[in-house]
Formats: sequence, C-alpha cells, structure tokens
Amino acid sequence: MNSGLIIPTGYEPLMDVKQTEKAIKLVKDTFQQNLSSELKLRRITAPLFVMKGTGINDDLSGTERAVSFPVKHMGDAHAELVHSLAKWKRMMLADLEIPHSYGIYTDMNAIRADEDLDNIHSLYVDQWDWERHISDSERNIAFLKQIVRKIFEAMKRTEYLIHEAFPNIFPTLPDEITFIHTEELLKRYPTLSPSQREYAITKEHGAVFLIGIGHRLSDGKKHDNRAPDYDDWITESEIGMNGLNGDLLVWNDILERSFELSSMGIRVNRDSLLKQLEIENCTKRTELYWHQRLLNNEMPLSIGGGIGQSRLCMYYLKKAHIGEVQASVWDTEMIEKCKAANIFLL
Repeated sequence: MNSGLIIPTGYEPLMDVKQTEKAIKLVKDTFQQNLSSELKLRRITAPLFVMKGTGINDDLSGTERAVSFPVKHMGDAHAELVHSLAKWKRMMLADLEIPHSYGIYTDMNAIRADEDLDNIHSLYVDQWDWERHISDSERNIAFLKQIVRKIFEAMKRTEYLIHEAFPNIFPTLPDEITFIHTEELLKRYPTLSPSQREYAITKEHGAVFLIGIGHRLSDGKKHDNRAPDYDDWITESEIGMNGLNGDLLVWNDILERSFELSSMGIRVNRDSLLKQLEIENCTKRTELYWHQRLLNNEMPLSIGGGIGQSRLCMYYLKKAHIGEVQASVWDTEMIEKCKAANIFLL
C-alpha cells in the first residue's frame, strides 16, 4: 500500500498550518489575477456536475469512472461529477459569445475516484480551467508556445511575490521555459521510459513544455494518454511532428522529480476530432450532444487547459505532500507515515 509515497530525507516544513493557509490564499489570488491579465480571460462560475450521456464531461484516458447519481424528478437521468471542464469551457465560449483573442477561466473542483494516492495525487482535484477563442491561423506550434510563455510569466511573477511575502521561500523557476517535442525526447533518451525521460529533461532545464501528448511516437507507443475529443494531438505541425498540445513540467527540489503543473493545448477542429475518434475506436461519441455541436460548427476554435491549484501551491510553498495544501481523504497508513516525518495532512 502507498508504494508511491515519498518521505524526503530531513524534510522540514517552512511554515506552520496557519501560515500555510495564508500563503495558499496569496498564491491563488495572485496567480489567477496574473493569468487573467496575460491571456485576457474573464472569470465565470463552473458546475460541479454535468448530465451523463451528453459528452460534456472529460473522459480523461477513457478508463476512469465518473462519480454519478440519479437526479430526482428527472426520470432515469443521472448526473456525474466532472473530471475536468475541458469540453464544457469550449461550449461556454460559444454560449457566452466570447470574441476572438479573449477567453474564460474558472475554479474547477473534481473527484477522481480511481486516482492512486501518493505525494502528488489525491481523490480531490482543484485547478484553474481556462479556454480562449482563437482563429484558424493560430492553430500552430508558434502560437501554442506564445501562450505557454505567457502562462510561465504569470507563474514567475507569482513566485516572486510569494518570496516577497515569505522571504525564507526562494524562487527556483528558471528564466525561460524549454520546449521539446515528445518525439525529440524519445530520440534523446531512447532507452528510458516516458516518466524517466520527463525526469531527465526537467532536471536539466528546470521548466519544460513537452509537445505532442496522445499521438503514437516512432516506437509505436504514446508518451502519455490524452482524450480524443479536446486536445488536437493528430495534426502535423510546422515542425513536422504530430500534436498541437502538451504538458508543462517543472523540477521539484523537495521530491527530486519532475512535476506536472499544467496540461493544455490547441483544441480539435472538426477534421481532427473525427480522425482522433476513429483512431481511438470511439466514433460512437459523434452522436453525443457536445460532439454534435462541434461537428455542426456551433463552437469556436480554441486553446485551453488546466493548471493545478494545489500542485502550484505545493510547488511554491515547498511542500512534500499535496495533502499539506488541500483537504482530502487519506488512508491511515499514509497519515501515520507522514505524521512521523513531520508532514501534516489537512
């Protein structure tokens, strides 16, 4: 049990629980303001659950169970708690008539019942979900990099303000983020597994954006899974490789590992949606409400993603366990091991 739990040698929290709670508020208030300004995003209210069978929920890798419940007075209808708002946000861009080059962001709270529990994974997921209206001419790697750099600048400004408020917490993000395609990463480290490649490249550069998550690489394997109906991972870009999406990783000095803070990408258009659904053998989804709206050109082209709130707090505040910055459920063994190591789980 808890084979993935890491107890860092000599770990000592840099602040007590009360200071941590104040710092969490500072991180969240500061970062979302910076993110909103950088990407021109308007805050909107998000649902905790959506109707089952509409195609609106995020299917993640396709195997995770959504927590669902019957809705009283609606016959056999069931609602399900969101995994993320990856597809819902794009629908809102259309319904709210958000103009080109502007977007939305929201606080997303989810339950992922099949998540393994360790230092960085919890049953409870909280993130800023954001989406921005783009044009067809912006569906390229150059534009993707431009948006990633804006997000990274928001992260760096937030990190500096955390240091100003808590001088014993020093900034560790590099001046710039490094971009590399997962195919290039495979060629650089052909004998390593995807997670080992992430470890190697992130330790070297400090902050990395891995392009191309979801498409099969030259070795016939995916770097990682990505659902077929939001990010575009099939389109060949101007760099001659597949994928207009990626993951933002940083090096975590406390856990001595790569640390994913964000998953994002340019979203599917009509053609790439159909191709990706065919590749993943789930063309039946074209009959669902959300997919019908996209196929009927009722939703704008967009770019979007999720940025982990607890992950960001954990990184900035130099915490060893995500339970130090969020209230969730942990098994007795994990609680006792963490307590013995001076790690207090909320």
